[in-house]
Amino acid sequence: MTQPDSSGPLHSVAVIDALAADLRSAGYSIDGVAALLGHDADAAFARGVWWPALRATDRVLRSGTAQQRRLAVLVRLFLLGSAEPAEHVALALASVDIDELVANGVLEWAAEGTVRAALDLRPHSDGANDFFVVSDLDASMRSGPVRRDHVLGIGGASVSLARAVVRKPVARALDLGTGCGVQALHLNGHCAHIVATDTNDRALALAAVTARLNDMSWDLRRGSLFEPVAGERFDLVVSNPPFVVGQGYRDYLYRDSGVAGDALCHNLIEHIGAHLEPGGTALIMANWIVRRDDWRDRVRSWLAGTGLHAWVVQRELADPVSYVSLWTADAGEDPERAARRGGQWLDWFADEGITGIGMGVIALRAPRSGERRAPEHVLEEITGADEALTGDEVDAFFARREYLHDTTDEQLLAARLSTAPVFLEEQSLPGPDGWQIVGAAVRRPGGPGAVIGVDEIGRALLAGCRGEVPLGTLIDLLATVHGVDADALAGAALPVVREAVGRGILFQAH
Repeated sequence: MTQPDSSGPLHSVAVIDALAADLRSAGYSIDGVAALLGHDADAAFARGVWWPALRATDRVLRSGTAQQRRLAVLVRLFLLGSAEPAEHVALALASVDIDELVANGVLEWAAEGTVRAALDLRPHSDGANDFFVVSDLDASMRSGPVRRDHVLGIGGASVSLARAVVRKPVARALDLGTGCGVQALHLNGHCAHIVATDTNDRALALAAVTARLNDMSWDLRRGSLFEPVAGERFDLVVSNPPFVVGQGYRDYLYRDSGVAGDALCHNLIEHIGAHLEPGGTALIMANWIVRRDDWRDRVRSWLAGTGLHAWVVQRELADPVSYVSLWTADAGEDPERAARRGGQWLDWFADEGITGIGMGVIALRAPRSGERRAPEHVLEEITGADEALTGDEVDAFFARREYLHDTTDEQLLAARLSTAPVFLEEQSLPGPDGWQIVGAAVRRPGGPGAVIGVDEIGRALLAGCRGEVPLGTLIDLLATVHGVDADALAGAALPVVREAVGRGILFQAH
């Protein structure tokens, strides 16, 4: 099992183990907290509105069972940032002395015999398993700017990355820039050996605690980028690096890479191929500079020469003011300092001709042994709230691209294809004869970018793909019905069919 740093926070193994036991026995889990708060208060808390949760726990402390009161104290302490009476905390965490928790940096004494959380300790779930994650308190839970070696907890980027990771069992995985260990937690269920790296000693110390709290063991190593794993290869690499586009400062280790612009992400993509096993996969959260040219050209240049297949999805495009405002607020700096720093940042953007910052996910796949096809790079903008990348979609995307490469037009015409569950969406304009259709598209719900435009024959073709007859036979039937040449229709239909297969709208029936 991963051992905590004897000089770091929560350095006592005995305290960690006792704390984990108390948290579990109190029902401190995603479902446990939701049940305690009730649907409305829990939903409000998820949106960042805290007072209904405080009100709900007040009620529990007055009239709940002893078990419910234990959980209410933990919720108020670790999730709501409340200072709680020491005697209440002693009952909630009965297996370890409060002074020991203070000495280990979990709690700190507040006024009049109360204690408050000194670390962020919260439940987390991958949908099947419950975990505990320990990190530093964010700016909303404390006063003043965060420390330089601040360790982020569970955030939007880490959740998006975890959702996008392919969850097939593998032998070796690398979590590059592990932070508090969120990605390693998710990797643990399907990876036999996990190496987790970071340049921040405090991050490695808290990652060790996260591992111990969850009875896991990871190979934690200190160093930048691929230095700690020189000469090693992995079946899966995930990274949520310090990707913030800036002037090259390193004010906060969790966000600032120390190199100007987006050079860190470029460097990461450029060298990752040397650390992937044949057929291996990498998922990277990244930001990239956008000037007045197409953002795809910049990111495509990163991929050139890597030998890797890639699917790059830009999820957001931030203007400079919004981007800088986000990161200055995130650090908890006072308004005057944030304004000064933000102004310098915007001046640098202007000097560099930066008009925006793209934010998204880069999925990479190394060629399999003996694979001869040229690397394929697909770069697109997919911003729908219901179109976030998932591991299943990423894996299916690469499988579909390989199928299309290996399948000739003749083989495709002989294949029996089926249409996935889709919606037909039509756009109409009012005219002299009523509503007139001016465009139509077929969309696969929940599939990132899974939409193609169709005409009348395309709609009929997709409706007819039921896995019952070869595609060529179906095209011949449609040609007869519409009175067109079958060969000409096949020539026009095949690119549409290939696009539909690539988007997961059509698939080969078995």
